[in-house]
Amino acid sequence: MRIGLAGGGTDVAPYSDIYGGAILNATINLYAYATIEPLKDGKIIIEAVDRMETSVFDSETFLEIDGKLDLAKGIYNRLVKDYTGKALSFKLTTYVDAPPGSGLGSSSTLVVAILGAFVEWLRLPLGEYDIARLAWEIERVDLNMAGGKQDQYAATFGGVNFMEFFGDNKVIVNPLRIRSDVLSELSYNMVLYYTQTSRFSSDIIEAQMKNVSDKKESSIQATHNLKKQSVMMKEAILKGELNKIGKILNFGWENKKKMASGISNVKLDEIYSTAIQSGATGGKISGAGGGGFMFFYCPENARFKVKKALEHLGGYVLPFEFTKKGLSSWRF
Repeated sequence: MRIGLAGGGTDVAPYSDIYGGAILNATINLYAYATIEPLKDGKIIIEAVDRMETSVFDSETFLEIDGKLDLAKGIYNRLVKDYTGKALSFKLTTYVDAPPGSGLGSSSTLVVAILGAFVEWLRLPLGEYDIARLAWEIERVDLNMAGGKQDQYAATFGGVNFMEFFGDNKVIVNPLRIRSDVLSELSYNMVLYYTQTSRFSSDIIEAQMKNVSDKKESSIQATHNLKKQSVMMKEAILKGELNKIGKILNFGWENKKKMASGISNVKLDEIYSTAIQSGATGGKISGAGGGGFMFFYCPENARFKVKKALEHLGGYVLPFEFTKKGLSSWRF
């Protein structure tokens, strides 16, 4: 999964199509897992272990999208339509380290994991860009789920990436070469906090999309500022100027809240102000907003005081590390 360090929301249409978007994100050591076991009994079994859901179907070329395990069914339907042309029989087992609505891109990461398993099993000739693009199409087009483009590419490529988004759904992923000491210091100074709340990101994203479509100037200008923020963050990290990170995060947070209603609330504002009063220099919500994870930049060992202060607000701090590896698949 990923933390969106800067530019979040600029990857969402119609903004990205009209103005172009830019995001800086980094993958962390929370994962989605998918295992495929071929069967010979003419059945399809889909089991989401973390959600304690299991469905069994007769092997057909199309599985009905009915609100239950739709991500897996949507992937299967698309692969049969575009690649196999025939029904398959298998058991698919999935597990996700983070809860739904976490803001860490869990749904898209799961789609990439499932696709990776099918690509490995069926030996499909798909590269990284192909997989990420297909994951995006399945979620946003086939299943009509509101959202942006960054999560699928982050999960597929892994590492710290500066991503650019253009019209016609064109995406360019620019991996950043960051000194190991800079990345270690960045990780050490970051506190990732789960608010113990989840949210329907689609509601917030749809409001954001409507504001752009309706040409709401305050929302569009805030999104322009977030695109600028991604460049500011990239330069600060590449130059090792980590003392600027907190201010850049705070700049993004203040603009993020102007993109659409529901991004913040009284509880999230309390969490943010508590972290700042305890020594954090900036922070933000992870993902669309409304709940899930927040993270804060806490220089000069402020992390310990911030962690202690946040413990009294009903959530918990989750230790993490940045990772360099994206989608990985194998057969055994």
